Amino acid sequence: MRTTQQMSITLPNEMAAQIKARVASGEYASESEVIREGMRALAARDRAVENWLREEVVPAAEKLRASPASGISSTELRATLAAMHKEK
Repeated sequence: MRTTQQMSITLPNEMAAQIKARVASGEYASESEVIREGMRALAARDRAVENWLREEVVPAAEKLRASPASGISSTELRATLAAMHKEK
């Protein structure tokens, strides 16, 4: 049984040029390898977001739901974000 599937895709000229440049530089052997690497990176990013949501966001939301007083006001949040922005 075949483990690959041929596809035809359309990309903006800039993306197509980037793919061709990576192949031309020898970094990748084919355009397909570039696309596969991009898909692996996308899958890794998706896993990282899922983990962040599951391990940090959900517990924080549950903690806030259990104890609403432990949260901060929107005014405090704005002040904190403004201070962080000013530091950068």
